[in-house]
Amino acid sequence: MTALPILIDTDPGVDDAAALLLALASPELDLRAVTAVAGNVPLDAVLANTGKILALAGRPDIPFHAGCAGPLVRDQVFGRHSGLGAFGPDLLPVTPVSPGPVHAVNAIARAALASADQEKRITICALGPLTNLALALVLDPLIAKGIERIVIMGGALAALGNRVPWADFNMLADPHAAATVFGSGVPIDLVPLDTTFQALVTDDHLRRLDEEAGAAGRCFADLFRASDRSDPARFGRPGGPVHDAVVVAWLLWPDLFSSASAAIGVEYAGRTKGYLFADFHGISDLPINARVLRAVEEEAFLDRLFERLSRLDTNASQVSRT
Repeated sequence: MTALPILIDTDPGVDDAAALLLALASPELDLRAVTAVAGNVPLDAVLANTGKILALAGRPDIPFHAGCAGPLVRDQVFGRHSGLGAFGPDLLPVTPVSPGPVHAVNAIARAALASADQEKRITICALGPLTNLALALVLDPLIAKGIERIVIMGGALAALGNRVPWADFNMLADPHAAATVFGSGVPIDLVPLDTTFQALVTDDHLRRLDEEAGAAGRCFADLFRASDRSDPARFGRPGGPVHDAVVVAWLLWPDLFSSASAAIGVEYAGRTKGYLFADFHGISDLPINARVLRAVEEEAFLDRLFERLSRLDTNASQVSRT
């Protein structure tokens, strides 16, 4: 079976780290490149964090590109856990891989154009604000033809937002870019908070990584603890979501999910900019432009995630824990 070619556009972020590590631990996926965008933290911290994750996984060979330092139009906002900034040596004690000279927007464009005539076009995992991707899509109409689909982590439908009540962070951070991507005509799979909130990582899961995983899994456990993602008042139980890892899991294990088609739109002006709405029942005149993940089998997803993270230990010699 030929591995699925993917590109990950990301803004690490703790859950981005899990997504990258999961992709790197999965032979079913061929990670062609990683592009970085300001989002959870400023771009300099995103680059440091992405470079450390690639180093931790022992994959300095993966092409890595720096992208946009801010949104297209709106003033910049950062993620709820932006205080973590660049992961310190106590969390990821490795020397980061440095980004290459090509800008992320050009790297996305080149990857898409190169795959346009291939049997398997590239799939893009969009884990942060959609700035890089929006700019790439407007460079040349042929770029869209080289993308098999875009899997986007973002949106808050029945769930309230995680940065403001009406929006998740990725849509809030660059709503103009989001509107551009959803209007591009490229097939889109959307992974909203409604789905990612269904799978919560608990202290028991983290202890499992401590006991069974190698360096990469243990470092992820440390990162997750440092971000304090638990919110029992909201979730009704202990634990915290690992949003972006769900995107990669959807590509690996679609049998764990249910989904439905919808017309998606994003508000990009006014007080509620960043609000993403989904019409599942055809009550608007908007065309269907996305498949929305509605549910995930929590136990199976987390078991498979942590099994893969436990497997990834290619760079343990560089990592020590106190």
